Amino acid sequence: MIELGSINNPRAAQGFIDYIKSQGIQGELRSQDGKMVIICIAPEHFHQAQPLWQAFVENPSHARYQEASWQVGSTQSPLSYQGQELNLKARFKALSWLNQTVTLLCVGIYIAFLLGGFESIYSILQFKPNQPLTWFTPAIVHFSAVHLVFNIMWWIMLGDGIEKISGKSTLIGLFLVTTLFSNWAEFIMVGPNFGGLSGVVYGLLGFCWIHRVLNPQQPALVTNGIIGFMLIWLVLGFADMLFVSMANWAHLGGLLSGMAYAFTAQLFTKKTA
Repeated sequence: MIELGSINNPRAAQGFIDYIKSQGIQGELRSQDGKMVIICIAPEHFHQAQPLWQAFVENPSHARYQEASWQVGSTQSPLSYQGQELNLKARFKALSWLNQTVTLLCVGIYIAFLLGGFESIYSILQFKPNQPLTWFTPAIVHFSAVHLVFNIMWWIMLGDGIEKISGKSTLIGLFLVTTLFSNWAEFIMVGPNFGGLSGVVYGLLGFCWIHRVLNPQQPALVTNGIIGFMLIWLVLGFADMLFVSMANWAHLGGLLSGMAYAFTAQLFTKKTA
């Protein structure tokens, strides 16, 4: 591998790597500090890749790189850190403060549960209809490692994609709205003993789904396969055919509120255009 160029934006560099992959050129990212990233390619592809690199340098935020990441990008970054994979660390640093904060809160509370603080902490965060703050706090409570990892994985992936396409304010609004509706739906239909970010995750999925339908010219945030899988998972939950207990009404409330948010955002955009 030889050096093609360097950039101090790991996220943008990953988009370029995914783009040249779509053009039949294999490349990899290397870094010594996780910030300045070196793009390396095979020597025989240098002349083919050089004009693509120049176009990237002139406009690294072009939609073609984001679209390539969703179409051919891996969920794991090839960025190397002192000879080792710098997957989670580099990707987490590239996330926004909102994405990082929600992730760290979920992880921190789960660790506190493991250290013996479950009863005292959950009694504070549990949904209570007469305490507005608790209309949101159940979203950051998780009861198992699998529960936590599954939700955080989707939150990071979908949340980051929404921020790139629609901006941070959209993700903030989505988080608040889908948390509110999913938690109230679960409380009304089942009761206060629930927790998890999955209602929000389904809200993000619903937003991505409708955004894709309303904006076919923009990169798709989710594939048909992901949409199908999550909808089947939702149906199986209501049919009580899964091996774990699911907050099914939170999932449905999140999905519907996320879809509604996408429609509302689209109408607002058209009115202000």
